[in-house]
Amino acid sequence: MEKKNYGLLAYILVCIIWGSTYLAIRVGVQSFPPFLFGGIRFITAGTAILLFGYFRKLEFPKEKIDYLKISVVGIFLLAMSNSLVLTAEMRVNSSTAALLIATIPIFMSLIELFIPGGSRINLSGWIGMLIGFAGVGILSLSGSGELDTDMIGIILLILAGFAWAAGSVYSKRTAFKGSIVVQIGVQMLSGGLLQTLMGIATGEAARLNPEPSGIWALLYLIMMGSLVGYTSYIYLINVWPISKAGTYAYINPIVAMFLGWLFLGEPVTARMIVSAVFILAGVLVVQKSRVVEKAEEKIEA
Repeated sequence: MEKKNYGLLAYILVCIIWGSTYLAIRVGVQSFPPFLFGGIRFITAGTAILLFGYFRKLEFPKEKIDYLKISVVGIFLLAMSNSLVLTAEMRVNSSTAALLIATIPIFMSLIELFIPGGSRINLSGWIGMLIGFAGVGILSLSGSGELDTDMIGIILLILAGFAWAAGSVYSKRTAFKGSIVVQIGVQMLSGGLLQTLMGIATGEAARLNPEPSGIWALLYLIMMGSLVGYTSYIYLINVWPISKAGTYAYINPIVAMFLGWLFLGEPVTARMIVSAVFILAGVLVVQKSRVVEKAEEKIEA
């Protein structure tokens, strides 16, 4: 019972806090170069978590291979997915970014098709995917030339959603050693270090001259987005079915759209609303089809 209550709390935190991180990212990348912005965020948060684990005498992995397996999650979720989101939000509105990242559950379903023992999709699931990607098409093909329809940004966000889905599926299906708190710290530190190396390699250090608004956005992302939000997500996918945990993606775009409109004056157009309806409806159908599929498997067993 206690674990279920913590799961619900983690779910609420992920829904609300991660919806707000798109706004903070949009503000931050206006003055920070993207890779170093992410690298500083996750190195700081990861170090803080590992220090907490050390002084609390939590269990650390014993073997190098365990650290490597944990680091793979950080590379997928942070060095790859987060870096793509950061780069994309230099070109697109925060609400558009959140809306396209909502396709993550669809990518999770597609990835599991190619994994032995992974859940299979029935006809309604495939229909849901078509509906969801139709929503992406509606948003992408607006032809208005506005910032939120930048095609490069949209492609980057779709790739970010796929990378996040791959990392989440890998995390769910891989056994890790050590405390979950320590695992989170290793993931953040590995992802942040790789992001920092990417930033240095691309010459971002010479462009590092953040404004106060960017620094505040970075602090918010460290404290809330990473220490609270990311920790809650990793905990959530370890105590809830990944299909259920992934439904946070329904809520994030709504929170992001509202905050983007409220604080940045980002437009919420009719096309965006129609696209949101298609994408979230498609995700819902895919999720429900997976629940039915798993229920049928249990009956057959």
